[in-house]
Amino acid sequence: MHAVRLTHLATPLIDDDIPEPPLVSGDVLVDIRAAGICHSDAHYRAGGGSVTLPLTLGHEIAGVVAGTGQRVALHYLHGDGRMLGKEVDGGYAERIAVPAANAVPIPDGVPFEAAAVMMCSTATAYHALRLAALRPGESVAILGFGGLGASAVQLAQFIGASRVFAVDRVEEKLDVAASFGAIPAAVDELRDIDVVLDFAGHPATTLQALRSLARGGRIMIVAINLRELAIDPYRDVLAAERHIIGVSDHTREELVELLDLAHRGAIDISRVITRRVGLQAASINEVLDDLDRGTKHLRTVITLSF
Repeated sequence: MHAVRLTHLATPLIDDDIPEPPLVSGDVLVDIRAAGICHSDAHYRAGGGSVTLPLTLGHEIAGVVAGTGQRVALHYLHGDGRMLGKEVDGGYAERIAVPAANAVPIPDGVPFEAAAVMMCSTATAYHALRLAALRPGESVAILGFGGLGASAVQLAQFIGASRVFAVDRVEEKLDVAASFGAIPAAVDELRDIDVVLDFAGHPATTLQALRSLARGGRIMIVAINLRELAIDPYRDVLAAERHIIGVSDHTREELVELLDLAHRGAIDISRVITRRVGLQAASINEVLDDLDRGTKHLRTVITLSF
């Protein structure tokens, strides 16, 4: 079958023909219909993280269970903690084998593309807001308005946030953020924020956002590229009883909840998808390069048809 693979770190992905994925007891075979391209895929391609080579990237996946026709999206963590598209082959391919427990039914009316994106960007944003214990009437600031940020705006609004601010270095994205109902802002304009979601991972911006928090405010560190943060513990954290909270992954139960929200029309993740490409290495590398530069797009999805 056709797949787009990472064979060497810090090099472009390549088109490859690989064997059909083997099935072990308890697995299902899924014909992939859509796979999101996440910024972490660019991070892995560049040599960040611990990936097993050669590797099929891609952890935002939706498709059809072979033989049954059931529409499913895939929870990207195996029971042993291995991640699709990182430790085991992912979704930049025609088919994938996963444990049956990883296949989450897609409700009627939710498109494959939206369901795929919800498996990481939307789910991570939702998990961050849940860990932050966001309460109705509180304010939220989003650092980095990409696929996660666009999902986070809708989710924060659904939970009842009073105001949602968006900070991004790409001017066009701030216009998009406004169309979602967010308030475009520079980080130094933020004041007395209850919850900050850091999807960008730029130390200077993170520090400014931390200092913008209200007493008891929470900054959620989601960006995997944030490696250093120099703070004044008393000034920045203790004096105002602020919280710095790390966010990693999400749960299968949260995926089920999100798909139900989409089914009921409470959130519309299709709006987050601003570009579609085919399963070709050249097109996918171009998207990853664009993400590295700082793109105006929110989420790009690989689409396949059978």
